[in-house]
Amino acid sequence: MRRLVPRLAALFLVVLLAAPAGASGLVDAIKRVKPSVVGVGTYKDIRRPPSNLLGTGFVVADGLHVVTNAHVVPRRIDAANKERLVVFVGAGDDARTVAATKVAEDLAHDVAILRIDGKPLPPLALGDEKDVAEGQQIAFTGFPIGAVLGLYPVTHRGIVSARTPIAIPQVTPGRLDPKMIKRLREKFEVFQLDATAYPGNSGSALYDAETGEVIGIVSSVFVKQSKEKVLSDPSGITYAVPISYARKLLRDAGLLK
Repeated sequence: MRRLVPRLAALFLVVLLAAPAGASGLVDAIKRVKPSVVGVGTYKDIRRPPSNLLGTGFVVADGLHVVTNAHVVPRRIDAANKERLVVFVGAGDDARTVAATKVAEDLAHDVAILRIDGKPLPPLALGDEKDVAEGQQIAFTGFPIGAVLGLYPVTHRGIVSARTPIAIPQVTPGRLDPKMIKRLREKFEVFQLDATAYPGNSGSALYDAETGEVIGIVSSVFVKQSKEKVLSDPSGITYAVPISYARKLLRDAGLLK
């Protein structure tokens, strides 16, 4: 028995050393984040299927407002045929639609704020992206390929690979267009991530893997239009916009101090 105890202690130490760093923190963070993750899309009774999931969003402030990407929110709603902007709350067969209204947007940084009807949902805490360091452990939870795989929140984890400009000067003037020129003049930093986002992940909250505080918004499509203009085929790199632009919209709307 005396010989067995040291062996068990050594085995326990090996298991601890083999466990991924921060794994328990991420488990707790996901539990806190998931109730605040919603799908964003449209609903129309005469359409089959009636629900159209376009991306992801997350609840903030008073629990009645959702942050997502501006490009996720349709520019036109077919109100004449009773199409509605909605968010999808819950998961799988228990998911339900909640009417939503766009109340603010920042097209330059691809951020939109929606107000939802009904009872408040748990809001997420917003962190400070100024403290985000390269190599920091992050995660994002959303609905990758949700139209096919269903409304089941999925989490991806990785690190912040780089803090990089939204646009870079092009090798030849022929690659420049008005949108690119505007972003070169008003360029800002985005996060490049070592984690893969898929269609449907747009608008997902990028959060610290330990604390669950939101530091950015996954926005690969928007960033690739500038960052990877030089490429004939876009890369598989994932990008996120800092949360400060959503915070400004929320403050301007009187929802944050």
